[in-house]
Amino acid sequence: MTAIPFDTLQFATDLIASGISEVQATAITKAVSKAQQEALSTVINQVNHDYKLDEVATKHDIRELELKIELLRSDTGRMIAETNQRIAETKAELIRWVVGAGLLQTSLIIGALMKMAHLI
Repeated sequence: MTAIPFDTLQFATDLIASGISEVQATAITKAVSKAQQEALSTVINQVNHDYKLDEVATKHDIRELELKIELLRSDTGRMIAETNQRIAETKAELIRWVVGAGLLQTSLIIGALMKMAHLI
C-alpha cells in the first residue's frame, strides 16, 4: 500500500511545543497516522471498485453485440443458401454425367452386339 508522507516525529514535536503532554502527543500522532492509513485504504478500495465497474457491459455494448450477432446470422444464412444451391447444381451435373455415361455404355454394348451379329 502506498503511504502519504507524514512526519510523525515533527507532528508530535509540534503538539508538545503547543503545550500538550508527551503521552497525549504520542497518542494523537498514532491516531492521526492510523486515520490517514485507513482513509488511504478506503480510497484505494474505491479506485479498485471503480476499475471493476469498467468491466461491466452497458446497454450500448450489449446492443452492439446483438447487432453483430444479427449480421453473423444473416451472413450464415446467406452462406447456407449458397452452399445448398451449389450442392443442388452439383447433383444435377452428376446426374447428367451418370445418365450420359450410361447411354454411351449402352450404345457401345448395342453396337458391339450388332457387330457380332453380322459376323456370325
